[in-house]
Amino acid sequence: MDFELNEEQQQIKRTIREFAEAELAPHVSEWDEAAHFPVDLRPKFAELGIMGVLVSEEYGGAGMGYIEYATIIEELSRVDPSIGLAMAAHNSLGAGHIFIAGSEAQKQKYLVPLARGEQFAAWGLTEPSSGSDASSMLTTAARRAGGWVLNGSKNFITNATFAETTVVLAITDRAAGSHGISAFIVERGTKGFSVAKKENKVGMRASDTASLVFDDCFLPNANLIGEPGQGFIQAMKVLDGGRVSIAALAVGIAQGAYEAALKYSKERQQFGRPIAEFQAIQFKLADMATQIDAARLLTYRSAAMKNAGKPTTKESSMAKLYASEVAVRVSEESVQIHGGYGYIKDYPAEKFWRDSKLCTIGEGTSEIQRTVIARQILKA
Repeated sequence: MDFELNEEQQQIKRTIREFAEAELAPHVSEWDEAAHFPVDLRPKFAELGIMGVLVSEEYGGAGMGYIEYATIIEELSRVDPSIGLAMAAHNSLGAGHIFIAGSEAQKQKYLVPLARGEQFAAWGLTEPSSGSDASSMLTTAARRAGGWVLNGSKNFITNATFAETTVVLAITDRAAGSHGISAFIVERGTKGFSVAKKENKVGMRASDTASLVFDDCFLPNANLIGEPGQGFIQAMKVLDGGRVSIAALAVGIAQGAYEAALKYSKERQQFGRPIAEFQAIQFKLADMATQIDAARLLTYRSAAMKNAGKPTTKESSMAKLYASEVAVRVSEESVQIHGGYGYIKDYPAEKFWRDSKLCTIGEGTSEIQRTVIARQILKA
């Protein structure tokens, strides 16, 4: 059992860290305030291979594994979690769904430009009245001559306003329950497809989040992924991998918040000495460092299992659950160590704190993760 990144993985980690500190760090506050995602950085994302991390080279991807992927998402999120979230949604969800379940023709037409970094992807599962209970969605796809007509809406969709390709889940057979859900590829500009409300969020503000609307949106049969009724099963496979990315995102947030607190504690003087010399602060830092290491190891375990082709439903949920809650705890402690300065935007602690909470909600709440883990344990 090897707990260290190999030389190539360490080089990837260094490369992404250098990129994040040079290209992202100077603009984090500006993008956060404006709720702006830097679409213009796409060529640089593409050059680094981080828009097709898991996609094989034959489809224009980098052909990396989940350990490398987790490392990339962590390093981006250590500096700007919004960028980490956008890349996770693009790779694991939108492009990931097509890579996992798409036909050869769909991969050539849609996956190749996504993996090359020529286009962005989004993924539409959540609806205004359908969150944790995904099978209760209301969006429908009805058969028509030569294709399907979508009606309904999706909300809280990452990358929604600028994604050229969106994978959407819809009901094709209400009587079949979750086995009546199908997945479709929708191109931006398709008649009857529009982007509605852009959300004004507490955190992850530079990550674009908006609603999607389908009003008699016709899609040809070629846009159906797999067979009718396979969408929900496909989505569960996609989410298993997606939870690894959210775990990595959470680890990155925690690492960034911890490093900010550690730096501040060495600089801040009280009672004639740095506050890092006080045991109360030392114990906080020790707990933070320990929890981050544990979360990272859980994440790497699930990533290694994904690489080995093993089932990871339980392990991915454990990693996502623990890492997301660690991110919240560590970020809060970072604010506490900063004291009053932790509550103002001149310091990074408050942003990590705001950003961290989404990790316990997105791609399955902590409550859903505990349900998933419990089911896996009880059926063992």
